Amino acid sequence: MLLIEEKRVREILTPEKCMAAMRKALSDLEEGKCDMPQRLICKMPNTAAFGFMPAYVGDYFGAKVIAAYAPNMGTQYPSHIGYVMLFESEHCTVSGLIEAGSITEIRTGCVSAVATDLLARKNARTLALIGAGAQARSHLAAIRLIRPIERVYVYDLNPAASEKFLKEAEEKYGMKVTCCGSVAEAVRDADIICTLTPAKEAYLTKAMVKPGTHVNAVGTFSPITREAASDLVAASKLYSDYTPACKKESGEYLIPLREGLITEDHIIGSVGQLLLGKVPGRQSEDEITLFDALGLAVEDVAAARMVYEEEKK
Repeated sequence: MLLIEEKRVREILTPEKCMAAMRKALSDLEEGKCDMPQRLICKMPNTAAFGFMPAYVGDYFGAKVIAAYAPNMGTQYPSHIGYVMLFESEHCTVSGLIEAGSITEIRTGCVSAVATDLLARKNARTLALIGAGAQARSHLAAIRLIRPIERVYVYDLNPAASEKFLKEAEEKYGMKVTCCGSVAEAVRDADIICTLTPAKEAYLTKAMVKPGTHVNAVGTFSPITREAASDLVAASKLYSDYTPACKKESGEYLIPLREGLITEDHIIGSVGQLLLGKVPGRQSEDEITLFDALGLAVEDVAAARMVYEEEKK
């Protein structure tokens, strides 16, 4: 059994390799080549979300066991702590334990990049990041590979976090980054918006988003939390990472559904279905497209498989 920690995961799981693995995993899921029971998320007394996320991806299966603890954001401790436990399918032996925080961070940005590549306008040049933490870094690292991003706008409740992100991004990529004083200011001129916060209430409204924008709603993953307001969801073409999960767990979908602003068929389809050509993508330059990402166990196990197989060579 291999124990693969964060430093080595980051060395192996580059955005380029991870995006390829995510495209395959999401396509395989829609073709029935993977199995993914509904995840179990328990709220701990200290407010941590403790998750068990199992999946079968063919030659391997496993589960991510992780604690998501928002108070760690901006401290010396990571906000996601855990491991993916990986089994090989032939004899069901344990292959490895792979650090899960880095996998979660990298694969999330890469899945959003895959969705963005399929849905954003080809001439998209400006990117808004709401939240300046680890996911802002992973989303910029991946999205810059699929669109020629020229300018980045970032907003965080903690201005120091935005300034730190600005310095890192400009040094690493030579990009022009602007720290903004509000969500509205950050998204005003954006072609692509990524919401990356543990918000409980919606803060991104239709009035803030210009026609033709693509939105990745990433930060929340429960039926009662969301980042995109009902009017924005209703005005958007909505896509999921996996529609059965979205219909059970997504506040972005369930809240406007309860309000009567959308119907049950408002979800056009999943990213996997887009990859397979089973559902239509963007039909005009003025449409607003919205990708609602909950995060999937098949993504974690597929990423862990890639890291493990590279490490054992």
